[in-house]
Amino acid sequence: MFLALRELRHSRLRYGLIGAILALVAWLVFLLSGLANGLATDNASAMQNMNTDYLAFQSGSRVLLHRSLLPMTTVDAVRQVAGVRDAAPLGQFTVTVERAGSNDQIDATVLAIDPASFLAPEIIQGNGLTSGPANGVVINRTAQREGVRLGDTLKVLPSGQELTVVGFTEGQTYSHLPVIFMSIPQWQALRFPTTGAEGIPTNPISAVAIKMDNDAAATTVAQRVSGVEVASRETALQNLPGYKEETGSVTMIQAFLFIIAAFIMAAFFYVLTLQKSNQFGVLKALGAGTRFLARDLVGQVLVLTALGIVLGALLSYGVAAIIPAAVPFALDTKLVVLYGGVLLLVALVGTLLSLFQIAKVDALVAIGRVD
Repeated sequence: MFLALRELRHSRLRYGLIGAILALVAWLVFLLSGLANGLATDNASAMQNMNTDYLAFQSGSRVLLHRSLLPMTTVDAVRQVAGVRDAAPLGQFTVTVERAGSNDQIDATVLAIDPASFLAPEIIQGNGLTSGPANGVVINRTAQREGVRLGDTLKVLPSGQELTVVGFTEGQTYSHLPVIFMSIPQWQALRFPTTGAEGIPTNPISAVAIKMDNDAAATTVAQRVSGVEVASRETALQNLPGYKEETGSVTMIQAFLFIIAAFIMAAFFYVLTLQKSNQFGVLKALGAGTRFLARDLVGQVLVLTALGIVLGALLSYGVAAIIPAAVPFALDTKLVVLYGGVLLLVALVGTLLSLFQIAKVDALVAIGRVD
């Protein structure tokens, strides 16, 4: 490291430019990480934060809430299965609402729950469903960007049913839309304005949220409760429309970016190694071994890459602080640390070609070479 640090101080411009490029690569990786995390959160935070282990859907619904319809009696049937600690009904529906006194229309996803169940969201402002009026609803705070305030009346289009905002929650979006929490009877009246329609079960719900003592109980539920298929919350999350496609696309871009970063670093340090071949030859003639020179190069790469990662992370957090709230961007510190470690590993892999070149250097040939 002694020679590596001295060379870094002596050739500040050369290594400063390399460090700047590494910082830009790290910055781009972290920005893509924030974008991927933001898109995933904006698409499915309601499912990610749902306080449940498994969900029971209608058989053949492909583990999709909007395709599933079950009778309310399914909840009691699930509760009676050994290993199930609790079960709660869940309804889902997509609506367009309009604030009273305004022509602005807001698309939202309705999640219907039993207000006394474990699915009740945490309230950050106002009151919960149990302490509000009969038509009271709790909505995700992102709706405030559309001008929604406590006490506002929301008219559902085109039915004209009115909802009163009694509270706000956070971290509750579904299919990139804010979630409106309401009671099961409200949801039933909203989604099924006419009763007795063909194919609609009595007292319908979309699914059953289940809390279990062990994962084996999921198989038991599927076997003992007819007409249902049981999936973990993670499986239901992966089956959300567009979720895998969005996250998969950005992840693929990140993977290619890591590969490109490896080639960039390999090329830079290989060229530098070729330029310093005669210097390595002198050092070998003076008694420096290949292992010593290899450690020196690896130390230099680690210092430059670490500085680039730190600078890239600082730039990313700076962007996160000023980026508009409407942009789905969420920088996760754990992912920043993880991807920083991957970049360090990629940098080390990129030095293999340079290390091979150092091992090939012959002291006598290098000293006598005319550049």
